[in-house]
Order: sequence, then C-alpha cells, then structure tokens
Amino acid sequence: MDRSDGAGVTELGGPEGELKGAEGGELEAQTLRKNSSSGKSYRLDYRLEEEVTKSCRDRHGCWTNPWPTWKFPSHSTLLRFLLWDKDNSNVPTSKEVLDRELPVLVPYFAQGGREVVAARGAHSCGGGDSECGLRVTWLGHATVLVELDGLNVLTDPIFSQRASPVQFVGPKRYRGPPCTVEQLPRIDAVVISHSHYDHLDAGTVESLNARFGAELRWFVPLGLSDWLVKAGCENVMELDWWKENCVPGHDNITFVCTPAQHWSKRTALDQNKSLWGSWSVLGPHHRFFFAGDTGYCSSFAEIGRRFGPFDLAAIPIGAYLPRDVMRGQHVDPEQAVQIHVDVQAKHSLAVHWGTFALAYEYYLEPPVRLREALEQKGLEPSCFFTLNHGESRCLASKEGDVFD
Repeated sequence: MDRSDGAGVTELGGPEGELKGAEGGELEAQTLRKNSSSGKSYRLDYRLEEEVTKSCRDRHGCWTNPWPTWKFPSHSTLLRFLLWDKDNSNVPTSKEVLDRELPVLVPYFAQGGREVVAARGAHSCGGGDSECGLRVTWLGHATVLVELDGLNVLTDPIFSQRASPVQFVGPKRYRGPPCTVEQLPRIDAVVISHSHYDHLDAGTVESLNARFGAELRWFVPLGLSDWLVKAGCENVMELDWWKENCVPGHDNITFVCTPAQHWSKRTALDQNKSLWGSWSVLGPHHRFFFAGDTGYCSSFAEIGRRFGPFDLAAIPIGAYLPRDVMRGQHVDPEQAVQIHVDVQAKHSLAVHWGTFALAYEYYLEPPVRLREALEQKGLEPSCFFTLNHGESRCLASKEGDVFD
C-alpha cells in the first residue's frame, strides 16, 4: 500500500485485535475480494492511546463478549419466554390504525427530489441540496441511509417482508419498507453489524448486489466475508474491532469497526462463528456512529473517548422485554440514552423499533420511555429523536476536522 504521505495504515486484525493504527501495517489481501484499499494510505490520529477492549474467542474458537454485563439467557429462561411469558406488544391488525400511529412516508429520493421534512427541530433541505453535509433517512428497523460528506452509507439493510431464511414463515414486518432497493439513490457503502436475519437479509443483499455490483463496498465484522462472497458480493472488507478502512475514491472518510455486546447465529451450527460490532464513520466534516444491535457495555465510553463527539448516532431503543431475556443483547431506552451520552453524540436517531415485533413490550412504548429517559437525564428531546418510516432529517454541523 502506498505510504508516500507518511500516514500509518492499520492492519486488519486477527482474534487478538491488536491495535496498530499508530505504527502502520499491511492490509491482508484475502479479506477483500476487490481492491484491498482505496489505493491511498490514510490515518486515524488517535487522541488517546489508552487500552481498549479487544475482541476475543472462547476455548472453542467462538467469539464471545468480554464484559461482565454479558449474560446469555438460560435454556429454561428461553423456554419460559417462548411458551409462557405474555406478549404485550399488541400490534394492531388494522392498517388504518397503524397508518395513523406509525405512518410510512415515501422518502424524498423516491418522489422526484421533494424532501420529506422531519418533525420540529429538523433542518430541512432539498433532495439535491449540496449544503446538507449530513442527512439521515430512517427506512425501518435498523436500516438507515446516511448521506455524509458526499458518501451514501446504508446500515443493516432489510427490505424483505420477513426476517427469516424463508419468506413464508418467521417474524413479519407490521410496517413495510418505505421504498424498494431500486428506488434508493447511489449507495457507496453498506455496514453490517452481525449475522442475525433482521440485520443481514439475503434477499436484500442479492438486490443491492444486482443493482450496484462491485461499486458497492460492504463492511462486515470478522467471519462474514465468506457469506457475502457466496452471495455474489465482490467488494467486501472484513474488519476486527478497532480496525479501519475506507471506500475507494473516498479516502477522507474512514470506517472503523467498533465493539458491541451481542452474538451471532444463522444456522444450528454457526453460533458465534462470526463477530458482531458497531461502526464509526469518520468524515472530514461529520462523524456518524451506528450502534448496531447491542446490550449495554463499557466500550461505548471507549468509542466516545477515541472518536467522539459524533454529529449523529443511530441507537436501538426496542426489543427489550422481558429484561432477563433481553438485557445482555438489547438495550432498553434508558440504556440507549446512556450510549448517546457515552459516545458523545450531538444528535441520535432511535432505531430498532416500530417494524418487527421481536420482543414483548407494547409496540409504541419505546419512544415514550425514550422521552422519559431524556427528561430524567436533563437532555433536550430533540437531541435523541424518532422519525417516521421514510422520513429524513438534515443535520447542520459546523465544518471541521474529525480530530479537532
């Protein structure tokens, strides 16, 4: 890799996840199927070089969570959850009620450039407004389109009706996607947090790959590149926690795989064979944090110290009851607010709610508890907001270097 400007290049890590950002290192070619880098060296000028939490495996070679906050529910707890716990989600069967409570809007990019203006407190801007350096559109569940410093990033895309290996059974959306893959604007990068079906959807991957091909870069945690390659994706970058890379032609925007507390599984034989994570996207003028799917852990404060403040974060607020089942893997709204504080987010978008009924809280409870948690913390409601499906918000932020 070219180092002509003297910048250090971070090596793609193995299980030990050793940080080498300050020292440099070569990218491992086998983890990428097309263009091992953008063709230019780049640097993350870390403000703090203190120890951070590294990824780790158990004695069976499976990835595991290194925090005391992690606990997977016992078999008896899971059995009770599946057979006897009361499901209080109470999602209406009436489309009219759902349209009133959780409207699905046509995104601005799918309606001839007319902006779908967000709620009070948003800075609206037209579909082609170049002055909007950071815009976010919620496309349901954990799928977010972020337009950041000229780059279009999609998180955990799912446009299918079910989060399942098959489309005739499994968790079904009660709010459909606000657009199709064909209606999306240009997508430069997709970040995947982990392998669960509501975050890594085979049908959506196939559709995105059919439309964008090798021009679309996929960022995934360790262990997922083979799955993407078998799905036909050519431009895959697999990263360990704290490792970084960028999109070819956009060397000034760095993607860092950062920790999250979760687990992975797609089949009966692959539990925790692939890593999970959050993502920090660092541009020359704006920063974006995607928490993925996570329980609460101490590494969010590490992320905030190393890469914060973030102009925008996307943080999950739903699928949290009952707590003895969900606590380790899904934050509740109060913990989501703590992540907002930990990563030093100026604004956060609430995700992972209002789309699939994956747990037992009332389907409209997450944003109510979010507002209460913000009030308890003395934070303005506008700093951690919800959007309607398909709605956009343009966030104006003062231009400046990522590491000012």
